[in-house]
Amino acid sequence: MTKNFPLAALQLPIAAMAPLLKKAAKAYVAGSTVEQALSVAQALGPEGAANTLAFWDSACDSPDKVIEMYLQTVRASAASGLESYISIKAPSFDFDPSRLYPVLKAAHSHSIKIHFDALAPETVDATFCLIEESLLVHGDIGCTLPGRWSRSLRDAELAIRLGLTVRVVKGQWGAPDGEEIEPCAGFLNVVRLLAGRARHVSVATHDPALARRALVILKNAGTPCELELLYGFPKQGVLKATRALKVPVRFYLPYGHAWLPYALRQAVSKPRILWWLLRDGFMARHQRRNALCVQR
Repeated sequence: MTKNFPLAALQLPIAAMAPLLKKAAKAYVAGSTVEQALSVAQALGPEGAANTLAFWDSACDSPDKVIEMYLQTVRASAASGLESYISIKAPSFDFDPSRLYPVLKAAHSHSIKIHFDALAPETVDATFCLIEESLLVHGDIGCTLPGRWSRSLRDAELAIRLGLTVRVVKGQWGAPDGEEIEPCAGFLNVVRLLAGRARHVSVATHDPALARRALVILKNAGTPCELELLYGFPKQGVLKATRALKVPVRFYLPYGHAWLPYALRQAVSKPRILWWLLRDGFMARHQRRNALCVQR
């Protein structure tokens, strides 16, 4: 593979690369079931001791199916003995508190946190309304705040007032015109606002310099914090940059079947991720070929 391959690959239409991306993206999802995701966590050893379990539903999954998968995730997490919390997506069950109620009750009985992932900006208000209702049933709730949204500073104040744990991300979805800021600057703005005031903050980025700066701010303020990394993405750089800070590390382990649309959205907006996917697809094919040669 030549050094110029990544640049050349970026010129190809995404649709033409879909078959390769479909295979490569599997490396970024910890299986199709929660049991497979927990096996990945156990295989990670000490690194996987703390994890986030996230069922990624597909467009054909009904709200009831999604809720059932969340219930399975809570029960499997409780039985595993690992330090896990459950990430959910409120639009996937129509923001319906009655549907979510059994998940909250199960999580409360097993002392497992329920965390609300961030999706498109237009879902935020309904998500926070659901969070406030959820707190009446289960007190251990978290939310995600994207740095690229200017509204995240207001949402951070609300999260502090509600006593939520917070995951800070750069943000996958753009904001409406005039409401979007540079992601790294926004990330640090949110962290500074939370420092010394939030119950707990997860710094969720693979950017070594950004992760270190954010964690230093939080540690200097005495705020409980951790580094949260997406399974399958390169980790050595950020782990090296933050090792001296001695903060806990958690892995976000998605499982399910909706990984391809997510991977394609990431690839379109972040060419570096497209290169990772293409590289991993090439390596996976190469490894399979070598394995067949050995078997013969």
